[in-house]
Amino acid sequence: MSATSPAHDLPSAAAVGRAPDSLRSGIVAGIAARIRARNPVLVMGILNLTPDSFSDGGKFVEPDVAVAHARQLIAEGADIIDIGAESTRPYKGMQPVTAQEELRRLAPVLPAVVALGTPVSIDTMKAEVADWALSQGAVIANDVWGLQRDPAMAGVVARHGVPVIVMHNRERPDAPDIMADIDAFFARSLAIADKAGIARDNIVLDPGVGFGKTAAQSMTAIARVADLKKFGLPILVGASRKRFIDSVTPAPPDQRIGGTIASHLIAVEGGASIIRVHDVGTVIQALRIADAIVRAGRESREEGRAP
Repeated sequence: MSATSPAHDLPSAAAVGRAPDSLRSGIVAGIAARIRARNPVLVMGILNLTPDSFSDGGKFVEPDVAVAHARQLIAEGADIIDIGAESTRPYKGMQPVTAQEELRRLAPVLPAVVALGTPVSIDTMKAEVADWALSQGAVIANDVWGLQRDPAMAGVVARHGVPVIVMHNRERPDAPDIMADIDAFFARSLAIADKAGIARDNIVLDPGVGFGKTAAQSMTAIARVADLKKFGLPILVGASRKRFIDSVTPAPPDQRIGGTIASHLIAVEGGASIIRVHDVGTVIQALRIADAIVRAGRESREEGRAP
């Protein structure tokens, strides 16, 4: 199997009701338009099919359990389901896997989740895996190395004509100025995308909270999300259950919901238009309440100024 060819030996998503090409094109256009609109905020629910993810590793390795969890995330209000089959945890414990192993984990799950009707994102750094997933109905590519790890990734994204999430990453948390490093990284990624023919309005930027960053740098990236508006592109922030929360208020990953909510409220205030989370329902509640409070205050002030 070549680096950019679909895994033709894997089950076809048509068997579980994949949309025809014309309808799929509409789905891609629809989610791309919603991303570009940047309001309201889109919530991406996380579905990890891995045994070693930092927060929920091993919980959803059985296909039936994974699909059931996707249904739950959708019921809670997820706008996008982000499916990953290789842990990209940014610290010790991550076990690299081959493209074939990623595809083996994805084959019984991704097409079934696509059939649920909510847009699906494929979380992978491998072009071969992205190509297969996009051919099976996924409509967003989420690359934690921002098109800079697999040289074939940008070409795959361009050929499928889908949105791509370009995430900042580093091998080590040793950048002296993390925001300058993020800027330079995105400039390189955007140049790669442009050369490959990826439409600029199909690109989403992700500062990569927790990846190649100290806890302080992760918090800086969230606090300074507004700095990234200069690129004129939608911004995704994924701070869900990340370890920097533990550096402030020690807690295991599944008990970091307070830190997750606080981080994403600040990110949205700074201009993030997509947030990637494990606890979809709880975070959506927080977003809606925060928005309702802000609107109530605005309306009250306007009423006070009325003659």
